[in-house]
Amino acid sequence: MNKSQTTNDKQASISKTQRTKQYDLEDRTYAFAKRVRIFVRSLPKTLGNLEDAKQLVRSSGSVGANYIEANESLSKKDFRHRIKICRKEAKESRYWLRLIDLGESPAGQREQDLLIQEATELLSIFSAIANKTG
Repeated sequence: MNKSQTTNDKQASISKTQRTKQYDLEDRTYAFAKRVRIFVRSLPKTLGNLEDAKQLVRSSGSVGANYIEANESLSKKDFRHRIKICRKEAKESRYWLRLIDLGESPAGQREQDLLIQEATELLSIFSAIANKTG
């Protein structure tokens, strides 16, 4: 095998790894939005929860939608802009999750904590991506 074949094989392997990570994050943001929707259905129907839940559903879905848009961007600048929006929406989702009133639901508290943790992790991931592309 010559040097150019080795280089091409390495590039193909790196490209495949990047595509896998890209789709893993698409799947992860989709799963986050789905879990939020399931969580919202179980909430006590208070005026505050109804309003906060609407905002939460919007922001959680927007994380993944903007990540898909980032992957289809035409420029590095557009990609970075979309990633920053993902970061902002993850942060906003975490905010709305913290405002939700669970009443006396320990199971709901566990899921709320897990969703807050996931929003925080997504926020960190998108921050790292934005910093690397800056």
